[in-house]
Amino acid sequence: MSPRRRLLLLVVAGVAVAALLVVVGLRLLGGRAGDGGRPDQALPGTVVLVPGYGGSQAGLSGLAERLRREGRTTDIVTLPAEGTGDLAAQAETLDRAVRDALRDGAPSVDVIGYSAGGVVTRLWVERHHGAGVRRVVTLGSPLHGARIAGVGAAVAPDACPQACRQLVPGSDLLRDLTGPLPEGLPWMSIWTENDETVQPPDSARLPGAVNVPLQSICPSSRVTHGELPTDPDVTALVLDALAVAPLTAPTACP
Repeated sequence: MSPRRRLLLLVVAGVAVAALLVVVGLRLLGGRAGDGGRPDQALPGTVVLVPGYGGSQAGLSGLAERLRREGRTTDIVTLPAEGTGDLAAQAETLDRAVRDALRDGAPSVDVIGYSAGGVVTRLWVERHHGAGVRRVVTLGSPLHGARIAGVGAAVAPDACPQACRQLVPGSDLLRDLTGPLPEGLPWMSIWTENDETVQPPDSARLPGAVNVPLQSICPSSRVTHGELPTDPDVTALVLDALAVAPLTAPTACP
């Protein structure tokens, strides 16, 4: 074989290998990307659920089971330090869970963050750009902090671990979460005006998201903070938000 022909074959082989690496890389990052590098909205994959402060998975188990009955694969994240440690470390744990789901073949990932789990999700999106995530739903999340954390840090600092301190309104961590959401990332934030834990309740309001105070569409609702993941109306909103239709603000109680 002539040197010129050998060189040509080597170049062709190199291009083929590079193309294969690009395909594999896209697959690992969510692949099948739609506009703006986001996963195809028509290809919902694994749903990763992030617990709130304290890390209990029990409150999200019913919602996860309901999603499984809809044919969705679910994963409730086990947070480090029982969900009371550094929120940045919790965001790293979420990142590993998302990457594991994509590596296992999921075409995309949806993330549901409950309570402080929504802050973890917001932090993860800020630092990792939500690679591979199709949609996000947060429930009663103190995205701008919670007064109870401020009181705890001031009155009983020994009983207010790192996550508690980071949830104080105006904390360094929360001040860093003021940037816009990534372009093309559908996000719905749901909260209840009867929230006795996250005060003020509209701390869950997020610029750029579809913001849904539950009582704006279900005026008679008396759902509390702890009931958000199990309330039938909220569950219906979550299922609609994670469907394939465009994410829009609901206009009526489910």
